[in-house]
Amino acid sequence: MNREVEQALQATLQNWSSMALAEHEDSETAANAFESSFYRFIDAVREWASGLEPQPETIEAFLDLPMVQEMIELLPAPLYLNFETEAELIVQKKFRIEDEKYD
Repeated sequence: MNREVEQALQATLQNWSSMALAEHEDSETAANAFESSFYRFIDAVREWASGLEPQPETIEAFLDLPMVQEMIELLPAPLYLNFETEAELIVQKKFRIEDEKYD
């Protein structure tokens, strides 16, 4: 797996676990840390994907890439849907508006 993507994924998974274990008073801080790390992970995936030749033309082709399969295996089920949504934007070469990241 690409080093930058792997590091970003590990940070996301760590923050996901921390968020799940956070006490009520710490939950907002943990959620913000998770959200931030998730979008850093997505940015790393986007950067990695931009260098692929040939570029995957469909979400299915993207999700079938061996490195993407490695990532998917590590993602908790609730995160997979978020990842898939972001993967569609990556394949379509679209960017989420900053404000939309936090809705």
